[in-house]
Amino acid sequence: MASTSAWDRAALVPVRRGEKRAEVAALPVGLPTVAELFTFMRDAERRFETLKLRIDERTYGARGKQQVTMDIAVRHPGHARVVTTEPGVKAAGRHEVWISDGDVVRTYSAAHKLGTSRPVRNRPRGLEPRDYPGRSTVYEPITALPMETLAELFVHPAGYCQNVLATGACWISGTDRIAGREAIVVECDHPRSVEREVDRPDYHIQVAVDRLDGIVTRLVESVGDEVTRVAEATYVEPDAALPATTFDFEFPEGTTLLY
Repeated sequence: MASTSAWDRAALVPVRRGEKRAEVAALPVGLPTVAELFTFMRDAERRFETLKLRIDERTYGARGKQQVTMDIAVRHPGHARVVTTEPGVKAAGRHEVWISDGDVVRTYSAAHKLGTSRPVRNRPRGLEPRDYPGRSTVYEPITALPMETLAELFVHPAGYCQNVLATGACWISGTDRIAGREAIVVECDHPRSVEREVDRPDYHIQVAVDRLDGIVTRLVESVGDEVTRVAEATYVEPDAALPATTFDFEFPEGTTLLY
């Protein structure tokens, strides 16, 4: 089922009884249309209170195969932790931590022993979705995650659907099973909102979407017949029981604070 028009509803989360709620509680039996699926994906984080997610990413390029693992924990509203590691390095580890309580964001790089601690950046005010064209609006998350990362894309897919996938030719190609959960597979040919290096007619994106919650569980990018990037969820647990210390963090001794 191919898309017939660009989807631009990333910011139009419905308000019911004074609260923003998911517009679609569950997908119907069978395959949805692209627009129906994008709307379902937009409200993904509104279907759980906590989340544990692990993403394995493999990229292929001039330097050969690169692999990164990302462990994500979320507790609404505001608490999030993202730990990014490169497997196979020495015991000291090459990992980075991003952690937020909704008020302060702290980051730490083990490789360089550098840390930061800063207030959460305020979002622009007065940009009500219904006052602007759809493509000029953005999704406002319940719990922020680091921008322009796989964590943001997988858990908050509304912006990716509107600003990337909807700029290409999209269709539903079927279903798959990822991390033990059913997923709906979306194909996209030549999206136009991409980096210059992949702005070519044979650029293709495949996205798998969790059928129950709407988060992204797999992202595959390819140019021609060559796969350049595969990111896949290997563990997904919505409404997970998170220990009280999940979002506690102290900078290790010897850390240099940049700000």
